[in-house]
Amino acid sequence: MKERIISASAALAEALHEEMTRDESIFIIGEDLVSHEGIFGQFKGLPKSFPGRIIDAPISESAIAGVGLGSALTGMRPIVDMHFSDFVTCCMDELCNQAAKIRYMSGGQVKVPMVLWCPDGAGLRAAAQHSQSLEAWFVHTPGLKVVVPSEPADVKGLIKSALRDDDPVMFFQHKQLFAKQGPVPEEPYLIPLGQAAVKREGKDVTLLCYGSSYYLCQEAAGILADLKIEAEIVDLRTLKPLDMETVAQSIRKTNRAVIVHEACLTGGYGAELAARIQEELFDYLDAPIKRIAARDVPIPFSPGLEDFCLPKVSDVVAAVQAVTYK
Repeated sequence: MKERIISASAALAEALHEEMTRDESIFIIGEDLVSHEGIFGQFKGLPKSFPGRIIDAPISESAIAGVGLGSALTGMRPIVDMHFSDFVTCCMDELCNQAAKIRYMSGGQVKVPMVLWCPDGAGLRAAAQHSQSLEAWFVHTPGLKVVVPSEPADVKGLIKSALRDDDPVMFFQHKQLFAKQGPVPEEPYLIPLGQAAVKREGKDVTLLCYGSSYYLCQEAAGILADLKIEAEIVDLRTLKPLDMETVAQSIRKTNRAVIVHEACLTGGYGAELAARIQEELFDYLDAPIKRIAARDVPIPFSPGLEDFCLPKVSDVVAAVQAVTYK
C-alpha cells in the first residue's frame, strides 16, 4: 500500500468521509459540529459533503446519547460525539443500562450499531473535569466494546471497523494526539477490533500500552536500547475485546511485563491486564508485573502539578530497569 504522512485528525475525517459515502445510514450528532467541524478539526469537510447528516444538538449529553441509541435500534449507524470523554458521566444510563444490554435483553432481536466518540486524556491544562481517562469504566460493562488508538493509521482503520460493528463501541481518542502525524495508507483498509500490534521487537521486556502511552513507551524504548535493554512494544489498540494471544506471545518471549497507561493507577485497565497475565502466564514470568499510571488524584489545572501527576518516560525506564535487574 502507498502511504503518506497525515495527522490523526485528518485520518479520522478521511475515514468518516469514506464510510459515510459507503453507507447512508451513518450520521454524526453532537455539539457545535456544523460551525466548528469538531473542536479538534476531526470532522473537517463533513458538514459540506453530507448536509443533514451532521446534526448539532443542545448541550444535553443524555439526550444526544439517547438519540444515538434510538436511531441505532431503528437501523441507523450513529456516531455520538461526546466533545470531551468526561461528559459520558451525564449519560451513563443510556450507555451502561440501555445500549450495553438491549441486544441481550431482546434475545438478539435488535442490535445497537453505535459509536460513542470520546476525546480523552490530559496535558492540555483543562483541569479535572476535562482531562480524564475513563476507559476502564466501560471495559467493566458487559456489552460495550472499547477502542483506544494511538497512531493515525490505527485511528482510521479502527474507526471504520467500529462503524461496521453491530454492537456499541466506545472510541477513546487522546486530545493531544489529534495533531500527531504518521504514515497512513492511501487505499481504504480496516483494522479488526480485538487485534493488537507489536510495534517494536525486543527480547528483554514487554511494554503493554495504548493511546498516548504508546509514545511514552516508544521514547523509553530508545533510551533503554542505549542501556542494552531491548524492549518490545505491544500496542493493544482494543481493550475489549482484548487480543490476549498477542500479549501472551510477547511475554512468553521476554518473560517480563510493564503496563503503561495515562488513567489513574487504582482500578485502571492495567490492574485487569496484570491479573490476566498473572493467571494465564505466571510460569513465564521472571519478575513482578509493573504498572505505570497517573497518580490517584483529580487532574490539576496547574501545569506543573499536572505534569507531576501524569506518567513520564523516566517512570517507564525505571520500571523496566527494576524488572530486568539492570
